[in-house]
Amino acid sequence: MNAPKILTADASDHRVARYAAAAIVLSVAEAAIPTPLPGVKPGLANIVVLLVLLRHGWSDAAWVALLRVFATSLLLGQLFAPGFFLSLSGSLVSLLVLGAAVRLPRRWFGPVSLSLLAAFGHIGGQMLLARLWLVPHEGLWALWPVFSATATIFGTVNGLITAGLLAARPEEEKT
Repeated sequence: MNAPKILTADASDHRVARYAAAAIVLSVAEAAIPTPLPGVKPGLANIVVLLVLLRHGWSDAAWVALLRVFATSLLLGQLFAPGFFLSLSGSLVSLLVLGAAVRLPRRWFGPVSLSLLAAFGHIGGQMLLARLWLVPHEGLWALWPVFSATATIFGTVNGLITAGLLAARPEEEKT
């Protein structure tokens, strides 16, 4: 009979857990903020994901983003509800966009550019899922200008916050 394997957490696992906890706290706090339109949120947890991406790489950022989606949905009692799937689809598309964009020259694609790309990827993934599943009507695309404006504003602000955090502690990058 084979002995059971014991999983042990290393420093990287602990780091991902700390970042994921911060992202979860921001997401839960953000859920308490009233919004004028469903889906219009600042995306504060994306600051954490961008920090992880730029300091530790895409793999860690993907873990943080996905742990945030699952844990936040569980804590808010929305696991496997439509909002969960919208959040998951937005996060997956955003991660795919970031995975491609992080390979672009840092000179032109820093935290603000990456944040904008992630914000548009996120809202694009959500809109696509909503169109295919929840609102099978072309009228849904009439909301695109509102979501684009909020993605531009919040993507820029979150990118600037991320850039400030990176500048405050640059020695932590890519460890």
